[in-house]
Amino acid sequence: MNQQDRIGEITAPLLHWYAKNKRVLPWREDKNPYHIWISEIMLQQTRVEAVKGYYARFLERLPQVEDLAEVGEDELMKLWQGLGYYNRARNLKKAAEMIAGEYHGRFPEEYEELLRLPGIGEYTAGAIASMAFGKPVPAVDGNVYRIYTRLFADGSDIMQGKVRKRIREEIKAVVPEKCPGEYNQAWMDLGAVICLPNGAPLCRECPIRTWCLAKERGDMTVFPVKASKKKRKVQDRTVFLLEYQGKYLIQQRPEKGLLAGLWEFPAQEGRLSPEQLRLFLEKWNVDADGVELLGSGKHIFSHVEWHMIGYLVHLKQMPQELQEGMVLSSVEQIQKKYSIPSAFSLYLDEIFSRKK
Repeated sequence: MNQQDRIGEITAPLLHWYAKNKRVLPWREDKNPYHIWISEIMLQQTRVEAVKGYYARFLERLPQVEDLAEVGEDELMKLWQGLGYYNRARNLKKAAEMIAGEYHGRFPEEYEELLRLPGIGEYTAGAIASMAFGKPVPAVDGNVYRIYTRLFADGSDIMQGKVRKRIREEIKAVVPEKCPGEYNQAWMDLGAVICLPNGAPLCRECPIRTWCLAKERGDMTVFPVKASKKKRKVQDRTVFLLEYQGKYLIQQRPEKGLLAGLWEFPAQEGRLSPEQLRLFLEKWNVDADGVELLGSGKHIFSHVEWHMIGYLVHLKQMPQELQEGMVLSSVEQIQKKYSIPSAFSLYLDEIFSRKK
C-alpha cells in the first residue's frame, strides 16, 4: 500500500473518532473566521487551557475585526501580555487593518488571499479557510507532522521546507470536500490527546493504530525527526526595581529587537554584586535608602537565555533626570496599563505581593 492510499484509508476512522471525542473549545462554538484566527495565533507556543482566558478577555474588549484594527498598541500589548512573541499581536493588528480597509471588514475566504495577511502562514490560512469557509485545504501543524511521520515511520527531518511541503501536498490530495474543517481538527485533536509529543503515545486508544508503521515496529517516540537546534546564547542581567514612595521606575524598550516596544524594569548586562551595584547607583547619581536582594530568575527565548539577578532599591529621592522612555508608575498602573513581559514575572510578583 502506498502512502497516498494509506492516508486515504484512515480518513473514515479518523472522522468517526473525532465525532465522538472532539474537544469542546470556545472558538469551535461557531465558524466565525475572526474567532478562529485569534485562537490559532494565540495557540502558537501556548497550551489550550492557558489560551482560554486570554481568548475570552481579548474578544470581550475587541469583539470585531474593526475593533482590533482601531485599538492602540499599548492596550493591545497589555491584552497580549503573557502570551509572548509580541510581534504576533502586532501582525494581528496589521492584518485587521487590511481586512477593515481592503476587504471592507469581510474576511477573505480563499486560502491564497488569507496568505496575503501579515502573520498568517500556510497552517493558519488552511485552518481559517477549512474551518470557517469549508474550503478543502489542509491545515498541517506540529500535531500533523508528528502523526504522519509515525504513521509511515518517516525519518525525514521535518524542519526542512521540502519535507513539510511534501507532507502538506500528500494530505491536501485527500482532504474531504464535504467536511474539511472537521478533518483538519481531527488531526489536531488526535495529536493533542492521543499521539502525544512527549512520552509514550496512547496507541491503544488510537483509531488509526492499525495503519501505523511506527506502532508496528514499536519505535513511536523516535518520530518526528528534527535537526538539533543551535545552542542558545546565555546573557547575565541585573534587574533593578527602583522604588520611590511606593512607585517604580519602568522604561520602554527600543522599537526594534527583542521585546520591542514593551516595558521593563531597568537592567544592566552582567551580574552585579552589591558593591558593583553601589558604584552603579553612584554613577547614575541616585541615593539609596536601602537595597534588598530579590534573588535569581531565568527566562528562555528561542535564541537566548536571560539569567537574571534582581535588586529592590529604595530611593531617597527621584533622580534629577530620567532616562528617555522611563516613567515612575504605581503598581495599579503597571497592572492595568503597561505591558511588562513574562520574562520579568518573578519581579512583578514581588511588587504585587508587597502591594497587598
